[in-house]
Amino acid sequence: MGASDPEVAPWARGGAAGMAGAGAGAGARGGAAAGVEARARDPPPAHRAHPRHPRPAAQPSARRMNGASGGLGSGDNAPTTEALFVALGAGVTALSHPLLYVKLLIQVGHEPMPPTIGTNVLGRKVLYLPSFFTYAKYIVQVDGKIGLFRGLSPRLMSNALSTVTRGSMKKVFPPDEIEQVSNKDDMKTSLKKVVKETSYEMMMQCVSRMLAHPLHVISMRCMVQFVGREAKYSGLIPHLLGDVVFLWGCNLLAHFINAYLVDDSVSDTPGGLGNDQNPGSQFSQALAIRSYTKFVMGIAVSMLTYPFLLVGDLMAVNNCGLQAGLPPYSPVFKSWIHCWKYLSVQGQLFRGSSLLFRRVSSGSCFALE
Repeated sequence: MGASDPEVAPWARGGAAGMAGAGAGAGARGGAAAGVEARARDPPPAHRAHPRHPRPAAQPSARRMNGASGGLGSGDNAPTTEALFVALGAGVTALSHPLLYVKLLIQVGHEPMPPTIGTNVLGRKVLYLPSFFTYAKYIVQVDGKIGLFRGLSPRLMSNALSTVTRGSMKKVFPPDEIEQVSNKDDMKTSLKKVVKETSYEMMMQCVSRMLAHPLHVISMRCMVQFVGREAKYSGLIPHLLGDVVFLWGCNLLAHFINAYLVDDSVSDTPGGLGNDQNPGSQFSQALAIRSYTKFVMGIAVSMLTYPFLLVGDLMAVNNCGLQAGLPPYSPVFKSWIHCWKYLSVQGQLFRGSSLLFRRVSSGSCFALE
């Protein structure tokens, strides 16, 4: 019996789908709310003072006072407000993700468990497909509790990018003052207001959707990999780990070298100059060394984190239907950790890091007997 059978109780899944849809749109609504608050904060244009009534002394603006008090409505705290909306949207997305995950697997027609016999309100025997909780329990049995959050990372990034995009567009293309439609407006005036507001919202929605769509596709495909147990879209994790290790390693090494190994002491010559033969030489040398330290450390650390980049690139094309990602060119890897272990055994974790002097590794099939 298919999922569209009228005898199958749809209410068990309707609530989950609705909650998931509400969570997915939280980021977009957050960006729109931020723009409305920004328009409300803008002060009205100054009017010419009447000649008989001189203009009073300048008072601190509401925006300045609001900023000093640290309120969310201040102009200086606009990035804070936007970050708050992104964080709230991320929280709602994470909480609702298992609902969306189960709904997506049902949408693609994956029914791993047989229907069960039950009775409806009329006492008739009907077949019931697994409810959300039964389906989620099955996912936990297969992938563990963390399996309920498969595909969450790209979904969070997609929603955050959509929210930030909408907020940025409101700053670059600020909307005109939106007039509320009232019962005093005639048909033509009210329709004009609605068309104007909807056109502006349509522009922002389309742009944010196009920019965030690749991440949305990755998130959907990460989740449906549960059906065939593939690992085509697991290359994101090693890429993220490589970036994190690179940033921390590069910045910490550069800091310790600049703080403890670079000698920037100068002589007691007035003006901070060095010796008489070469004034200021020590000071200028220290600045020069510091300016190049982070650059040199970046090159060194990038070599150490290269395996993360390699594994991420291989997982992006592994078992994707292209010949380069299938045997005999490449094994089919179960996960990026499997890929890492395979390359490590073969001595290929740094394959491609050097393009000029390429040496055959001991574990390669081209190695000499």
